[in-house]
Amino acid sequence: VSTPTYFVIASLLYEIARSTKQDPVNYSKQLFGDKHPRHRAALQLAVDKSGYGKKKLADGRAWGVAVHESFESVVAYVVEASVKDGQPVLHRVTSGVHCNLAVNPRSVEAQVQGAAVMGLSTCLPGSAITLKDGVVQQGNFGDFTVARITQVPEFDIHIVPSADAPKGMGEPGLPPLAPAFANAVAQLTGKPLRQLPFELA
Repeated sequence: VSTPTYFVIASLLYEIARSTKQDPVNYSKQLFGDKHPRHRAALQLAVDKSGYGKKKLADGRAWGVAVHESFESVVAYVVEASVKDGQPVLHRVTSGVHCNLAVNPRSVEAQVQGAAVMGLSTCLPGSAITLKDGVVQQGNFGDFTVARITQVPEFDIHIVPSADAPKGMGEPGLPPLAPAFANAVAQLTGKPLRQLPFELA
């Protein structure tokens, strides 16, 4: 439920930020207020490590941002994306993760990478779930577009230090990927993306 629901919510929120000429990071922090310190910490870590707002991106690239909590863990993404030959391209993903105590940081990193690749897959052409005569046509991954190695971005994953009781780290890396990517593409095209997979036409 988190993945499709948050795509809709985050896409709308960042569309509001763009239309009111607000920076998406500052806009997110305003929405968090003082009630969501873990969200703020994860987002700030991703921002700091990515160079957002400080580093000059290559021509034709834009930043995208999203942060979401699921299974009591928070994952923030700052991504770099472009549009090439009419198709969105994800180049780099910097993540801030707040899962409280990370018992095995390498496992957290692997979970976020895997979830992000699955999230990327939902954005790509050929990943739509279709019906024929009331039956889903896709039976397995052979019938569904999964990101290939040439489409997978660079990853830079960081964990907010914490000694609090650990939380879940399976799915939380998936929901914020698509809206962060969509946010970047919309910055480039000026048009919001309102469905998965992305349609730029």
